[in-house]
Amino acid sequence: MLVRDAMSTVVLTIGPTHTLRQAATLMSARRVGAAVVLDPDGTGIGILTERDILNSVGLGEDPDSERAHAHTTTDVVFAAPTWTLDDAAHAMSRGGFRHLIVLERDEPVGIVSVRDIIRCWAPVRERPAATAQVPA
Repeated sequence: MLVRDAMSTVVLTIGPTHTLRQAATLMSARRVGAAVVLDPDGTGIGILTERDILNSVGLGEDPDSERAHAHTTTDVVFAAPTWTLDDAAHAMSRGGFRHLIVLERDEPVGIVSVRDIIRCWAPVRERPAATAQVPA
């Protein structure tokens, strides 16, 4: 199975000056765990995750004044729609992250998450439970 088969095409895109509260509100409304941060004048394409927001709030930072750019991961590993889910899982495991931005022709076309991969793999890997033997 390929990344294109598992990825979410609901891509929330925000700017670097959005506050963390604005980002969290948009992420919650769209029911997504990450936002693509587009900064054409700066770092290009980055990602802001729910964990980034949680870490900031946990440090006592104000989500109404903290800006996305200060919490965005800019050293991003991108996936291609033609990657296998194994390729995506290995990239996530090596990098220690749970989301990959999917690029096609240098444009974000989706996000694939660990949850997406598990959702696709679970039905394939489920095996019928063996019938339990009851001793006589």
